[in-house]
Amino acid sequence: MKILLVDDNAARAEAVQTALAQAGFPRPLLIAGTEDLPARVAEIGADVIIIDVDSPSRDVLESMREITRERPRPVVMFVDQSDEAATKEAIEAGVSAYIIAGLDPQRVKPILDVAIARFRTYMGLREELERTRASLKERKSIEKAKGILMRERGLNEDAAFKALRKLAMDKGKRIGEIADQVIAVSEILGRDS
Repeated sequence: MKILLVDDNAARAEAVQTALAQAGFPRPLLIAGTEDLPARVAEIGADVIIIDVDSPSRDVLESMREITRERPRPVVMFVDQSDEAATKEAIEAGVSAYIIAGLDPQRVKPILDVAIARFRTYMGLREELERTRASLKERKSIEKAKGILMRERGLNEDAAFKALRKLAMDKGKRIGEIADQVIAVSEILGRDS
């Protein structure tokens, strides 16, 4: 696991690096400052990001949004001061753990553990949602294709489904792919309502 620490306070960064190393984590790579953060994170290829700032600026939050959009990963942000709007923006930008009251090197390991676990849970839910959406889309396509076959070939619903399933098996494709092809042909022929 490659950890990136973004902190412009060298003494504090050293304390965090030492605390993480003592806790069994690999020693984090250090970036001093947040300028051009998305490019620097991409170059390093960090798996986990820890950011320590006095107060999150709009630029830092926008950088986090860009970083997590391109490649989601656990992000822990320590801030000395914040308000409700900044907290909300940070979470929406993909920050897994947003800790107010500054960075204490002894708290970093348990916070990082929680952030990683929370991130994994979030990604699992996100993947499940995507699978559910894909399944729903496929079911809608199958229903539409069955309707086309029922109308065009005079089949009942069960026979239309069996025809789709047989063609899918014969072609070695998913039934949803065959349904999409039936719909596309119907649209080309101008027969889809």
